[in-house]
Amino acid sequence: MYRALLADARFHRLLFAFDRDIAAIVRESGCVRCGGRLHAGAFSRKPRGLPAGLGDDQNLRLSFCCSKRQCRKRNTPPSMRFLGRKVYVGASVMVVTAMQQGGMAARRLAALYGVSRRTIARWRTWWRDVFAASSFWRIATARFVPPVETIRMPASLLERFAGDAEAKLIALLRLLLPITGGAGMHAA
Repeated sequence: MYRALLADARFHRLLFAFDRDIAAIVRESGCVRCGGRLHAGAFSRKPRGLPAGLGDDQNLRLSFCCSKRQCRKRNTPPSMRFLGRKVYVGASVMVVTAMQQGGMAARRLAALYGVSRRTIARWRTWWRDVFAASSFWRIATARFVPPVETIRMPASLLERFAGDAEAKLIALLRLLLPITGGAGMHAA
């Protein structure tokens, strides 16, 4: 079910629509430093993990720059598509790591998604060691009773959300919004 979701262009367009909505809120709020107007300053990324045939707009990381010459602060909104600076889109990082935890061999995942086994191992380490130890997770974990099994993240997190695979993945992406953006995340 998650495998089909990663290959679904409609799903990725939906995430981009969410990103545009979040960006509109950030832009409307103005510069976080001086309150000035924000000008479009989107930049191109080369994300991996997207299905073929999506437009070039899927490569854009929506961002803004303050219009005041003395400020020019960049305001990058949170994103439902990008998980910080990771090269792969956030949905791929979550789904591939969860599938590997579910017993699918890293070799098979590497063949299906073009992700090396070393990268999958790094993602697992990131979830278990970096994310689980972050101040964000120490606060967010209080939302879950009983506690989430950190050794099984992100699979254990996906299991906590209601709905079909799409609803669960969107809920997890929404939970992670605060760790995906730059200065603009405070406005959203």
